[in-house]
Amino acid sequence: MTDTETDRAVKPRGFRLSDVRPTVRRRISRGSSYGVALIIVVLIVVKTDWPKIQRNFFNGQVAEQLVPDIFRALGNTLLYTLVCFVVGTVLAAVFALMKMSHGPARWFAICYIELFRGLPALLTIFAFAFMIPIAFKARVPGGPLGGGLLALIIVTSAYNAEVIRSGIEAVPKGQREAARSLGMPHLTCTLHVILPQGLRIVIPPLTNEFVMLLKDTALLFIAGMTVAERELTTFGRDGLTTYANSTPMICAAVLYLIVTVPLTALVGKLEKKLAVKK
Repeated sequence: MTDTETDRAVKPRGFRLSDVRPTVRRRISRGSSYGVALIIVVLIVVKTDWPKIQRNFFNGQVAEQLVPDIFRALGNTLLYTLVCFVVGTVLAAVFALMKMSHGPARWFAICYIELFRGLPALLTIFAFAFMIPIAFKARVPGGPLGGGLLALIIVTSAYNAEVIRSGIEAVPKGQREAARSLGMPHLTCTLHVILPQGLRIVIPPLTNEFVMLLKDTALLFIAGMTVAERELTTFGRDGLTTYANSTPMICAAVLYLIVTVPLTALVGKLEKKLAVKK
């Protein structure tokens, strides 16, 4: 062995990250990520003009002037959501059963569901609030707002129909066979045995659809509405113009979160509960 080979054999290797145990490497990587995040947060805190943000986005004087009108807008938002969801879900159950049937009813349900799931909700609202009344010279009860609510009911029924259909199909076939073996008619079996079990299965996704509908009511601004009919987003937009300040929009966003965050948490708990039962 030459002197060069001896030195190369004896010379210790340099530090390599691969020599460190995986647990230590993970700790180093996690610590580095936290360090970088902390530096970014500190830079944001130092560089941000907080008085300007408070004046333009969190103005207490502007917020005081929004009460009680903003809570009336919140009530309208919840009312519109409940009406559209309840009526839309009833229609959804009908269309789900139609899609699972045979003949013309099945094809009508398929066309209906695919059409209104494929169209943007904003375009559907515009069609029912303005295009269809003008084209057919018909007046929708409630005017443009009534047409917008009708559009949301239709869109909700199309989406919820697929949710309910999947829940019905998830019910074990043995349930239907047991009911039919007792002499129960097909329709009675569906309404009193299959449908209730299917609805229990789809409670989490239907709750999620309710949250989505709550936010979709913001699209009603295109229909136009009076001061008393405004929902949260329209109220925030009007306040933004009136006060030349973003505080109304921030307040509307906070109220949305107060409603939607607990509902989202409820969806998670329901899903876990149903998963345990399975």
